[in-house]
Parts: sequence; C-alpha cells; structure tokens
Amino acid sequence: MTAVRRRKSTIVRASYRRALRLTFGVLERVAPGPGAALAERLWCTIPRGRPVPTERPGHRFSVSLCGRSVVAETWGTGPAVYLMHGWGGRRGQFSAFVDPLVTAGFRVVALDAPSHGDSAPGAYGRGRGMLVEFIDALAAVVQVTGPAYAMIGHSLGGAATALAVLDGVPARQLVLVAPPADPVTQTTEFARTLGFGERIHTGMLRRLERRVGRRMSEFDIPARAAARTVAGEPLPPMLVVHDRTDRWVRHTQGEAIAAAWPRAELSLTTGLGHQRILRDAGTVQHVVRFLTRARVGAGTDHP
Repeated sequence: MTAVRRRKSTIVRASYRRALRLTFGVLERVAPGPGAALAERLWCTIPRGRPVPTERPGHRFSVSLCGRSVVAETWGTGPAVYLMHGWGGRRGQFSAFVDPLVTAGFRVVALDAPSHGDSAPGAYGRGRGMLVEFIDALAAVVQVTGPAYAMIGHSLGGAATALAVLDGVPARQLVLVAPPADPVTQTTEFARTLGFGERIHTGMLRRLERRVGRRMSEFDIPARAAARTVAGEPLPPMLVVHDRTDRWVRHTQGEAIAAAWPRAELSLTTGLGHQRILRDAGTVQHVVRFLTRARVGAGTDHP
C-alpha cells in the first residue's frame, strides 16, 4: 500500500506541475501581472512535511516577533550555539547535533521560523513564509536568549544565519549546511521548472521586494560578503558543508559562499543529499570539531 500511495502521489505532483506550466505559459503571453501574483504566492508557499520532534526534549520557550510567537528550545549550559532549520523544516531536524554540542560544553538553542513547526503563522499567513522572517526570528531569539557564540543553519536557514550576521547580529562562528547563495538564482530555477518567462519572473521579484521591504540584492550572500571584505569590515570564520549530490540546492552555491567569505572552510560530502547530511555522524563531528577548535583557539568561553 505504501508503494501504491507513493506512486499516486508522484502522478498527482507530475500532473499538477504540467497544469501549472500550461497556465504560466498562457499568463506569460497575455497576463504577466496575475502570473507574477500567482508565482509569488507559490514561491512563498511552505511545503508540507511530517512533524519531526526533538529526540531529547529541552526547555521550551517563546519570544514575540511583531506580535507573533516564535517557539524555541534550549539544552545545556555554556556559550550559545543557535540552530536554524531550512524551508519547510523545524527545529527537530537538528536532533543529531544537540547531545554532541552539549557534551562539548555549549548551550544549544533551536527555533522554529514563523509558519514552521510550533511557531505562529508569519506576516503572509498560515502556510506561507519568507526568508526575511527567518532572519528576523533568529535575531529576536538571540536578543532575548543571549549573545551567539555560533550559529548553525541548514538550507534556507543557512542563508538566514549568514544574512543575520551581515545585517549586524554578532556571532563568533558560522556553520552553513547546504546553503543557497542568492535567492534570485533560486527563483530563476523556479521559473524554469514552472515554465514562465522573464515578464512574470521580473514581476514576481518586484512583488517580493515590496512585500519584504528590501531589495533582492540584499540577500545575495557572496556579493555582500565581498563588499564587506573590500571595505575591510571583519566577518566571523565560517564552515560550509555541502553534498555533491544535493538536488535541492546545488553544491556550487555553497562553494560560491565559501569563495567570497573570508576565513571560510569548505567541506564537500558525497551521497548524503540535502536532508541526510543533518543526520550524518561524520558531518556532526566535523561541525563540533570546528566550533570547539575555534573556542579553544580563542581562549575564552564567551563572545
């Protein structure tokens, strides 16, 4: 029965995608405005996923972000390491990191982004979200909970951690796992998948900019990191971990971030894909060693 359901689900998704491509093909020619509105709505729609509870419950708390509740959980004591999940994820996906980090002497803080997990819906409503809300939620939890020794982000959460630091949230270390480098690149692939052209794509980007109140160029991590380097403004050391077989976010994007970010280490894995990399013991050990080495080298327990 499971195999039958999986086949049916695959067929439904394929049929839905074909219908969308036909719809966008027509809208691109005759009605790019409504096409851009539909594209933006789909872009901000969060994929449904099964609940992933944390394997070892910690102390649960919440903070307010624009009057909406952001739920977080914490374990251990010591310098704070913040965990930021990706698009459609939740804090429980980092369960493999909790015990090793606590054992290494860190306080672990994991949160659910707006419209994800146990957090309240974001500004766009239930089932929809935006990258800027990941950034703002992380900054709000850090402000309430205490300074970040390190931040670890997966996928879109990886982009959010880097952008939070570029926006002024201090952290000693950063770890990005399978991060996208630039959302415009992602929207281009999105347009190609759904079959719409430049008229709808341009309108979609303009709508997104109006919705979040920021230009899309502000989310280009390599460009912003390079500008900071030219200006002589320091950035914290970074570890980028990406899998060569990742089909959701290509490893070239992680490479682009590492190339532009000063004092960045790049670690490429093979065969772990986009999700299994978070459960891989070797990846977890590598991350903990990176943070521990930096902590010992700094000669202090706090930022």
